[in-house]
Amino acid sequence: MADASKHLQISGGTLISELKNVFFFMRRRRATAFVYGFVFLFVAFTAFLAFNPSYSNSSSSPWFSSIFSTSGIKGHAADASSHFSSVYSYFFPPTNSSQSQSPTPGSARGGSTTSNWTRDEGLFKMQAASPAPVPAPAVNRKVVNLANSAHGKQSKTKPENSTSPDTTRKVDVVKKNSTEGSKLPSVGDEQGLKSNYTASLLKRKMDNGTGSEEKVKALLHCDLFEGNWVKDESYPLYEPGSCSLIDEQFNCVANGRPDVDYMKMKWKPKGCSLPRLDASHMLELLRGKRLVYVGDSLNRNMWESMICILKGSVKKQGNVYEASGRHHFRTEASYSFIFKDYNFSVEFFVSPFLVQEWESSQKNGAKRETLRLDLIGQSAENYKGADIIIFNTGHWWTHDKTSKGQDYYQEGSHIYHELNVLEAFRKALTTWGRWVDRNIDPSQTLVFFRGYSASHFSGGQWNSGGACDSETEPIKNETYLTPYPSKMTVLEKVIRGMKTPVSYLNITRITDFRKDGHPSIYRRQHIPAEEQKAPLKFQDCSHWCLPGVPDTWNEILYAQLLVKDYERRHKLKT
Repeated sequence: MADASKHLQISGGTLISELKNVFFFMRRRRATAFVYGFVFLFVAFTAFLAFNPSYSNSSSSPWFSSIFSTSGIKGHAADASSHFSSVYSYFFPPTNSSQSQSPTPGSARGGSTTSNWTRDEGLFKMQAASPAPVPAPAVNRKVVNLANSAHGKQSKTKPENSTSPDTTRKVDVVKKNSTEGSKLPSVGDEQGLKSNYTASLLKRKMDNGTGSEEKVKALLHCDLFEGNWVKDESYPLYEPGSCSLIDEQFNCVANGRPDVDYMKMKWKPKGCSLPRLDASHMLELLRGKRLVYVGDSLNRNMWESMICILKGSVKKQGNVYEASGRHHFRTEASYSFIFKDYNFSVEFFVSPFLVQEWESSQKNGAKRETLRLDLIGQSAENYKGADIIIFNTGHWWTHDKTSKGQDYYQEGSHIYHELNVLEAFRKALTTWGRWVDRNIDPSQTLVFFRGYSASHFSGGQWNSGGACDSETEPIKNETYLTPYPSKMTVLEKVIRGMKTPVSYLNITRITDFRKDGHPSIYRRQHIPAEEQKAPLKFQDCSHWCLPGVPDTWNEILYAQLLVKDYERRHKLKT
């Protein structure tokens, strides 16, 4: 019994030990299984977070961005700590909202450093860290400072694409999030600034057509004067009948012209796109300056066009007025329209030959009208300090006195008994060119010369029954265009011999197409029908209706100013 008892005890003890071993083994297996299961789930969840598109965006998953961010060997411990902190904050986000913001582009490896946003010449740049985010300033297009171009001054602001200091760097714009209807970014929100909405908004504000660097750059090597006219329903640049300043001679709408297509034509160069004249932008280009037109009535045509284009964009119309209070512009030697809110003037000086009309005394005491080929026009002293000057001459050289050249041209005390008009034209332009070289400072003044404007008299000359009233469409076949005027060939040679840079606005071919754009019989109001066709009551097939062709001349002038400003800024950058 004792042996049995002893055996039982031994057996029982052995059984218990065995049972304990079995349970211990089971516990170890279960723990091992649990550990392996946990590791498997952890790895699977990690892979899911890392490669699932909805979570792999670095802006959505700071954990992902921290783990897969590139880092060097240096600072490895800091990286590991950052990774752990990112994992912890991902599962257990802090309650303080100021600490829960995702890392800014300027923070190192997902740190909590915040940054200020500043604007430098239209480009957003991130500067040194500061304790708290600062609201982003509004983006406004900077006005092109043509004064620096005209006056040769150094710009105090950096050009748009200038290299930033080492302490700054440009904001990387993230790709568009395709979700529509998303909340607009709040001011000062870095992630909002990087959103597609804001990025596209900045681009639109910085590149809104007229100031586009690429569009202006395309004009650099483009021949603006080779092309054709196309119909454009967005024209004219100002509403017909809206400009009360148009002289009766050019106001075809008020004078009863019934067709309107002549106002809806746009000049299209072959190699580029002529920018539409942005009147609001042009007002800023001219702020504080003098824009002067010098020449004959065709330049008055262009001058009135510019005033009408600009005046329509001025908020206070009463702050645009002629300096002497005049309302008609055909009898005085000069006119000046003041744009008070912008502190600039648009002026016109009558000088049809650019040299002086003169009176020479005869032996019998009588006076003879002559043209002093050696003296610049009397008004020259009044405009030589202007910021922009557009000269022209040409049409008065076709009149009887000038074309015949008998006892009319004078140099010093010598009156030529007979002188070829082309030679007289060359002498006059040489006098003009020498005056410009002596009196115009190219660092202060931009000089343009507008070429000859084509006429379209049919069946006679301007004073002998020539007509164009039946013309309602431009010339489409280039073979019907007239040869390039020999006077303009002389002009080009004179310009090439000058030391002062002169921009030649060669509008001769442009205007030659437009036989439809003249006032013809609509040169004044209430002309009887029988008088309209009378040979001695000439039609006007030289000047142009407004709105109309001269608006395009000013668009070309506008394009040239954009190009010159681009060249100035490019020179400053280099």
